[in-house]
Amino acid sequence: MNDQSSASVANEAAFLIGKPLVTEERLHGGDISQVTRLWLEDGSHAVAKNSPFPEIEAAMLAAISQSGAPAPMVYATNENLLVMEWLRNRDVLHHAWDDLGKVIALLHSTEGALYGWPKDYGIGGIPMVNKWMRSWPDFWGEYRLRPHLEHISADLVDRLEELIEDLPQRLPMTPPAVLLHGDLWDGNILVDDGRISGLIDPCCYYGDAEVDIAMINLFDRASGSFYEAYETYHPLTPGYKERLPIYKLWPALIHLRLFGDGYRPLVTHLLKAVGV
Repeated sequence: MNDQSSASVANEAAFLIGKPLVTEERLHGGDISQVTRLWLEDGSHAVAKNSPFPEIEAAMLAAISQSGAPAPMVYATNENLLVMEWLRNRDVLHHAWDDLGKVIALLHSTEGALYGWPKDYGIGGIPMVNKWMRSWPDFWGEYRLRPHLEHISADLVDRLEELIEDLPQRLPMTPPAVLLHGDLWDGNILVDDGRISGLIDPCCYYGDAEVDIAMINLFDRASGSFYEAYETYHPLTPGYKERLPIYKLWPALIHLRLFGDGYRPLVTHLLKAVGV
């Protein structure tokens, strides 16, 4: 986490967008990056986020917006700061499952030719490689699971290696390469008046749509209205429930590395769920 004060972040952000600052407030929920809300002299608001990859994140937010899904407009970036639109967030996700289904189906309507993303980036200092690949099991194994092997205990290594080797038998070879949010949990979904007002903090790349479905269900449980709305526009492939634990393993391993052994039971549960 960047320890720069919220006042310092706010002043730098206000200077970037050329508007005098009135006051600022540090926002809750940023486990890795510092996020600050700005009140500006002209009566408008903005949000400033310390980011190790501000230009990459800005491109991701633009891609989400271009898909038709809601995302904050980016006002400015520099080498370590992203300044963007402030969006209302006065409701809870459980009031907006159906709208989220429509929003994610809209996001997933954008497709690429290959799996990956134009740039590599990272989460909390953990690198994410996104080199283009034609085989989806190869992408998932090499760039989302294998990089964790040298950072986990030996008993988990053996089980994870077994799964990686078996991915061509478990995952589709060439599912549609849809635009993924990549880190789609409750804290990255803004809700206002029963509707999704914005998707934030993306880790975008092109991949199997089931990755986002898995992430939504890692710490929450999407309601039936979510699936009904989503599948109206983007039907899920038979067998997806058996594949979700494979996709949940990536964020579970990230949490294990970032936040410690409290997440080990989640990783072992998912490995058991896939039979390794």
